[in-house]
Parts: sequence; C-alpha cells; structure tokens
Amino acid sequence: MVVDTALALLAMWLAFTLRLDTLHWPSPHQWGLYLAAPLLSVPLFAYFGQYRAILRYAGLASLNAAAKATAVYVVLLSALLVGMQKSGLPVVPRSLAILQPLIFLILVVASRNAARALLDHLIRKRGRSSGMRMLVYGAGSAGAQLAAALGSARQPDRLLGFVDDDAAKIGRSINGAPVYAPGELQALVPRLGISDILLALPSATRERRNQIIQRLQPLGVRVRTLPGLADLASGRVSVRDIRELDIEDLLGREPVPPRPELLARNLTGRTVLVTGAGGSIGSELCRQIVRERPQRLLLLDHSEFALYSIHEELRGLCALHDGQTELVPVLGSVVHYARLATLCRTWHPTSIYHAAAYKHVPLVEDNATEGVMNNVLGTLNLARAAIASGVEHFVLVSTDKAVRPTNVMGASKRVAEMILQALAASPRVGFDMPAEAGAVELARSTRFCMVRFGNVLDSSGSVVPLFRRQLAAGGPLTVTHAEVTRYFMTITEAAQLVLQAGAMARGGDVFVLEMGLPVKIRDLAVRMIRLAGLSVRDAAHPDGDIEVTFTGLRPGEKLFEELLIGDHPEPTEHQRILRAQEQFVPWSMLREPLQTLIDAARHGHTAQMFAMLRQLVPEFRVAPSRT
Repeated sequence: MVVDTALALLAMWLAFTLRLDTLHWPSPHQWGLYLAAPLLSVPLFAYFGQYRAILRYAGLASLNAAAKATAVYVVLLSALLVGMQKSGLPVVPRSLAILQPLIFLILVVASRNAARALLDHLIRKRGRSSGMRMLVYGAGSAGAQLAAALGSARQPDRLLGFVDDDAAKIGRSINGAPVYAPGELQALVPRLGISDILLALPSATRERRNQIIQRLQPLGVRVRTLPGLADLASGRVSVRDIRELDIEDLLGREPVPPRPELLARNLTGRTVLVTGAGGSIGSELCRQIVRERPQRLLLLDHSEFALYSIHEELRGLCALHDGQTELVPVLGSVVHYARLATLCRTWHPTSIYHAAAYKHVPLVEDNATEGVMNNVLGTLNLARAAIASGVEHFVLVSTDKAVRPTNVMGASKRVAEMILQALAASPRVGFDMPAEAGAVELARSTRFCMVRFGNVLDSSGSVVPLFRRQLAAGGPLTVTHAEVTRYFMTITEAAQLVLQAGAMARGGDVFVLEMGLPVKIRDLAVRMIRLAGLSVRDAAHPDGDIEVTFTGLRPGEKLFEELLIGDHPEPTEHQRILRAQEQFVPWSMLREPLQTLIDAARHGHTAQMFAMLRQLVPEFRVAPSRT
C-alpha cells in the first residue's frame, strides 16, 4: 500500500508534466487532486484483492483485477474533476482522468514484475547451491507446459534448455530456453553442468523411449519422466507429476499389448474368483478384471490387511468406471478345503484365477513344508472345489522356476502344474486327499490351464524395489552372481497374460509368453545407477558413486531360468503367447505319490517330502532344507 501510494503520487506528477509539456510543480489548488489519487486508488486495489495476493505467484488473474480497479478509478477520478470544475475551482485538464490512471497502472504492473524478478533471482541464487540444473527432452506441448509449471512453481531448479529431434525447433527457444539437438548432449551436459534430464514424451512409443534412455545412460545424469497421455488429459502438467522412470523403461523391450476380446471373454457379466487377491499378481488381476465389468468378483486372501487394501482400492475403481460389479472379500487359506468348497458352493464362480502361492525362493527354502502345503495342497484343494461346483475355467499362475527346478518353490509349482495337467486329462476324477474331505469321485467339466512367466518387475520381493532402496541408501547394489540372468515382465503384462490365456484354454494347456531376450541382473543394476545420474564404482572407476557387489547364489537359485521343458511350442490366437507341449503323469499314477507328499509336508517329515518331490519331479535336485 505504501508503494502504491507513492506510485499514485508519481503518476499524477507525470500526468501533469506530460499534459502541460513542462516540468510540473503543483499549485495550491492541485494538492487536493494529488491527495485524492491514493485515497481513491489504494482502497479500490484493496477491494479488488491486490493486497491479498502472494506477490511472487501473482499472474494473469492479478493483472485482470488491477485493470478492473483502474477502470473504476478512472470513473471516480473523472467525476472528481467534473465536480471541481462545477465548484468554480481553477480548471484542471480533464484528460488527466485517463492519463494518470494509465500511468499508474503501468507503474503498478512494473513494480510487481520487478519485485517478482528480484524474488526469483534470490530463490534461484539460493537454489543453485543444490546443483539441480535441468534439460527437458521433448520441446512439444508437454515440454512447454512442464517449463511453465516449473516457472510458476518458482522451483530452485534451473531449466537450461530443451532437447528435441525436430529440426524445425532446434536453434529456437521456448520461454527463453534454447532448443538443442540430441547430438549436442555429449558436449552440452558437462558445459552447462546438467544434473537432470526430464523426459516430456507422453506420446512416444516404448521403443522410442528406450532408444532415448539408452542414449542418455552414459551421460551421468539423473533421468526422470512425465506421465503418459491419459494422465495429461486435463491439459495441465504439475511439477508433482515428475517421477522416476516407469518400470517399462527398465524392461528394455516393448510391453506385450493385450487383445481386448480375449480379456473380456471369460469375465464380462460372470462371477470370478481370484485367490491371493491381495498379492502383487492377484491384485493386478483384480484391477484388470474389474475393468471388464464382471457381475461379481470374489477376493480370497489369508492376509486381512492385504484383503482390506485391495477391497478398498477396487471399490474406488468400480465407482470410477461406473461398474455394477459386486465385490466379495473372503478371508481364508487355500490349504483349508472346507472353506474353498463352501465358497464355490455358495457363489458358483464361472472362472477361477489361482494366484495364491508362496513365491520367495529363499523363504520357501527355509520353510519347505509350508511351501509345499500352500503351493501343492492349496492347488489341489481349489481344483477339487472347482470340479465339485462346476467351475468352467481354472487358471493357475505358475513360474519359469517350475522348469527343471533347483528349489522347493519351483518344484512345488511344477507339482501344482502336474495336478492340473492330470486332472484335465481325466473325464472322471477320484479324490481321497485331505482326510477331512473323504473319498469321492467326480465328473470333471472344468477346463484347467496354467500360465508360466518370468520375473515380474516391481512385484513384492523382486529385485527392482530392492535396488531402489539400496540406491536411496547410497548403495551398494547387491547381485547374487555376475552372470545371473532372468526373463522380466511387468505386473500388468503378467495379469493380462493370465486373463488372455484362460480365454484360449482347451484343457491342460501350459501357456508361456514370448519374452524376448533375458536380462543380466548386473546390467539392470548398472542401468538403474546410471539413470539415477550416478556412476558405477568398480576397479576401473574407484571414484564412482555406487558399487555393485556380488553376494553369491542363494540356496536353490539358478544362474539361468527357462520357460519350456519340452520343445516346439505351438502358436495361439495371441502372437506373443505360446502353448507349450509338456509331458504329464496320468491322475491314476499321480494320485498316490501326491498323497504321500502332502502327508509328509503336513506332519513335517522333511526328508520324506524331499524324496517324494524328487520322485514326482525327477529333474529336481536340491539338498533338504532346514524346516
């Protein structure tokens, strides 16, 4: 208010000087007009909110408010001049009623901009000590909006330019920031001291993003990204939207696209049961299923917190998609047959997706009997309940560790596969498994299949979250062996594969995903270090930031994983999903050793349990574990 009072007086003096074309000194009768200028303008500015705005964030809205206040001020000042003339006071030029407010508005806007520039300079000067100096890769609309968002947020980060492949944009500027060619990056990064590159490429294909990320890796900068087009639909880019690279950016290949008609085939309007609904794969299955609008979705999990979390999330997702899906949360374990039988008998699911399993290799090695009970007996119990209640489709979520297994987790999952293969080949099935269930023979109409895939990026217990925690802690990143290699896929890919494979099942099928080339875990660690803007510390680079250390293979861990036991897989309706040709044991021959295996696990007879695992899965070779 003090500044505006002074500017109002200055504007009046300038208006008189310009109007009279001479340096002006007020006469006694003009002092009243000088006094009236701040007495009229400052209250008007206060009424229009000029003194409530936070100055460094003031923008177009504040300018509009100032213009409105000035317009009212023109009217009041004109009325004052007319009143002075009618009162017989000495004549004052009436053009002052226009000239003085215009000069005043210009001075006010200039003062606000000068103050904002000073604040920006102080903030940026303080922020430069953090060393955050950025380039935006992508000079399109998303990049320009990001630059505007960074500017409006008054970030201490310094946006030093854009990088773009479009020759028409190179050499030009956006909001004062120059646009560079990608070929200049090698020299540009050290010259400008770039610490971060933000990817503003929401419409780029995954292949194109991977090419760019590959190009940025050797530069020693931190690479972050903006969301995709769906997340930018509002047309606004927030600084909060800047995040670490997507999991898909670490995959190194284009994710497998789904076939919408396959996703919906066994889901829309049906009753669907998902076991392990609160787990990494189970929860993503539930999200994908809800989008296909089933009539009812049964969520089974033995963890109360996991079940609560996914149920609450799905309720919000159903509301978002205007779905009428009934969600039924069910607490229970697949090792309890009576619970499963009651569940299936009550709700009559048409499709079951069995994702409940113990999957963490070292933990299952140390708790082998529980691993067998959950993975083997749980699958058998659920299969029997499905047959008894006439479930149409049953899909087992399996793993590449079931192929020539070297650990209990893989062996137990292979036995689970063998159960479904044997059941699928038997028109009538005799059960005499859990003692509480009793002997019974059932006519099988359920179509069984299983889906086998590699490691799932960012799932619970997987290597990517571990590496991120280790990076945040300053390293080192721990890898079990320099040559350990794995196939990788995203959680979304895994869930979509399970749903689509279930729609293509003929009975007893083993489906695998064409996953491209396997990835060395050490290469993944190095990639994450470099994309964080850090360098790898090793013998050749002792001054690097983060070290990769090798801890040795864990019990039951293999250097290389495989997806197929046999050869010559068949193509399916989906070009990236294959149907494996796997051998199996008929149910009549599997039934008795399976019963012995389960009894040994139930009573904690570890040696006998391992002997039966080796009998059922001859390629399984591992020393007995501790429990």
